[in-house]
Amino acid sequence: MSAARRFESLVLPHLDAAYNLARWLLTDRAAAEDAVQEAALRAFRYFESARGDAIRPWFLGIVRNTCFSHLERTRNRQELGGFDEAALDAAHAAAGHSAPEPGRVVEGRQARARIDAALRALPPPLREVIVLRELEGLEYSEIARISAIPVGTVMSRLSRARERLRAILGALESES
Repeated sequence: MSAARRFESLVLPHLDAAYNLARWLLTDRAAAEDAVQEAALRAFRYFESARGDAIRPWFLGIVRNTCFSHLERTRNRQELGGFDEAALDAAHAAAGHSAPEPGRVVEGRQARARIDAALRALPPPLREVIVLRELEGLEYSEIARISAIPVGTVMSRLSRARERLRAILGALESES
């Protein structure tokens, strides 16, 4: 099997996870798409240096580094973007979910907006571990590999991130 075919079969299935991570780290759809594209090109260029069967953490590590490089370059710019409600509604429709009552739609959108705001309020290192663990379902060891930090640091960042999310969501809830 050629290197290009191996790359396609091993790396490309992880593009959704890569986009999800980039989207949460950069909080901008266009920047996330650019970061994933740049990361995929880097991954292809260095694919032969990938070791073992853990391609997903290897690729997500490249995505993460690309995103943090982008954040460093644009550090003084205001974060852009928000939650893509249209995409979520389309996913619900594709999954065969019936249209919910208007009141539930509003409540759901408000809850999603609070969660989105709370996640975006976290600093990128905390946001990163929450997204990788809670949204992507990665193990602590995989997150450690992606983030190039010890497993203990992953655990402490997750704990701090969850604590901050609770506090932020509690504050947002009390404002409502």
